[in-house]
Amino acid sequence: MESNDAAACFAALGQPTRLGILRHLLAAGPSGRQAGELAETLGVPQSTLSFHIRSLEAAELVQVTRQGRFMICAARIDRVRRIVTFLLEVCCDGDPARCGDFARLLDTTAGQGAAPGPFHVLFLCTRNSARSIMAEAILNGLGDGRFRAFSAGSHPSAEGPMPEVLAQLKALGHDVSGLRSKCWDAFAGPNGTRIDFVIALCDTLQGQACPDFGKTVITAAWPLPDPAKFTGSAAERATLLNELAAALHRRLSLMVALPVRSLDRMALKARLDELADPHALTRA
Repeated sequence: MESNDAAACFAALGQPTRLGILRHLLAAGPSGRQAGELAETLGVPQSTLSFHIRSLEAAELVQVTRQGRFMICAARIDRVRRIVTFLLEVCCDGDPARCGDFARLLDTTAGQGAAPGPFHVLFLCTRNSARSIMAEAILNGLGDGRFRAFSAGSHPSAEGPMPEVLAQLKALGHDVSGLRSKCWDAFAGPNGTRIDFVIALCDTLQGQACPDFGKTVITAAWPLPDPAKFTGSAAERATLLNELAAALHRRLSLMVALPVRSLDRMALKARLDELADPHALTRA
């Protein structure tokens, strides 16, 4: 980072409210926070918050995106990391051991504590009996404590997950003991489980509207074929299930490899949308 660029960032942060905004947005992680909620948390009028947000935007420290009539603010974590690196180089001559506090701050902005706990990912499909169930099991296997997966549907199957799907997951070494079909209403609203990402897996949306999971949730759609519509012999159906599991495993492996805490919400949204394209998977 050049000195003039760093000076612009320091000038933007040289005011208590702006510093507080950035602090809260860093704690929120890549999902960011709704502007109205941020104003309430800081105890400032919306007009005052907007003024300070514009200053932070001009310094490229904050990114604002619109979702309907809501404005979502998120820290540009890469930019903050560059500021911390600049300070580290100036203060410690590039040697973290000579300046432990700066080194710890650098670790935090690099993703070792920008937001508490694992990221919660909710997979949706109509009956929550196959695709979303498979995605839940696979991501919980790949997540390594960084991701926790859930699944739900608009019209959950009364019979529960497809026996063929559970057998396929067991054969692949996944724990299926906690898998069940459930309605997505359990995850919606202020009393629902906190969700960071919602990924719809339906092959066709059929005009269905997803519930409100909050304005800071990052969404994506990965259309995949419905195993309930697979035809043919048992061997042919097993082959199709294998292909579906492989497609999900590939997408979710790439998702887990993303530097989630160091990407802003627009970059995360773009990367997740890219994973919907089968051609992108072969190029990755």
